[in-house]
Amino acid sequence: QVQLQESGPGLVKPSQTLSLICTVSGGSITTNYYYWSWIRQPPGKGLEWIGYIAYSGSTYYSPSLKSRTSIFRDTSNNQFSLQLSSVTPEDTAVYYCARAEGGRLDAWGQGTLVTVSS
Repeated sequence: QVQLQESGPGLVKPSQTLSLICTVSGGSITTNYYYWSWIRQPPGKGLEWIGYIAYSGSTYYSPSLKSRTSIFRDTSNNQFSLQLSSVTPEDTAVYYCARAEGGRLDAWGQGTLVTVSS
């Protein structure tokens, strides 16, 4: 059974870069045909999809966040990472990593709260 775990700083200052890592166990991030996603939920709001890195290494980002987002992977450690640059308080959210197959999210990390504040 695959498990995902987010890690990273819980507090980031405005204008800095938010960096999170998702460590995957119980399955390889290079296995066909999984897509490894980042999703966030601001306080009191709904889920927002940020982007994914595919089993092949290709990436796709939400158009609204594309200019500030980078998702990359470390296959030797079975991890994938999120970087979101030039953060503002509006980027405060619980950030989740998740796995998708066939358009359906079938495994989630527990989520980690990232607060953007000086």
